Formats: sequence, C-alpha cells, structure tokens
Amino acid sequence: MAAPLPAPTRQVEQDFAEDSTADVPWQAIVWNDPVNLMSYVTYVLQKLFGYPEPKATALMLDVHHKGKAAVSSGDKDKIEGDVAKLHAAGLWATMQKA
Repeated sequence: MAAPLPAPTRQVEQDFAEDSTADVPWQAIVWNDPVNLMSYVTYVLQKLFGYPEPKATALMLDVHHKGKAAVSSGDKDKIEGDVAKLHAAGLWATMQKA
C-alpha cells in the first residue's frame, strides 16, 4: 500500500506595498459645496477639531476659494473617523494619502 502524498505546498510572497504605505499619513479633505454657509463651515471646523477661529476661517476660505482644504491628517483610522464626523455635520469630505 502506498503512503499518502504530502499536501502540496505553495510559496506565498508577501505584499509589502501596503505595509510600506502604512506610515504614510492620510488627510481629510473638505470640498466646497453650494449648500453650507461659510460661517457654518468655520463653526464645524472649530467644534470638530478645536481650531481657533482664525485657523478655521483660513481653512474655510481655502475651501471657498480653492475648492477644497485639508483639515486634518493622521493615520487611516483617525482620518476615517474625521471624515465620518464631517459627513455627520453635513459637509462634503473625502480622504486621501498625503
């Protein structure tokens, strides 16, 4: 009687591309929209991120004049949370690698 064949082994290469980008910071981007008042955007940035009024106003003006502004940065999990908070406040926001 023949002995059973060993299970085939497969060489698996690790994909280091994702590991090497883990340290890359992410950014939360707020986009200009036709709905929210500039004063409201300033208010949201102050309340969510604790920015002083001058910094929140400067970011709001970037959103208004340039169409977008990076309002926070950090690891992916933090930025996902920030974007969710911005959405809950009614702002248009996305995330991207910095």
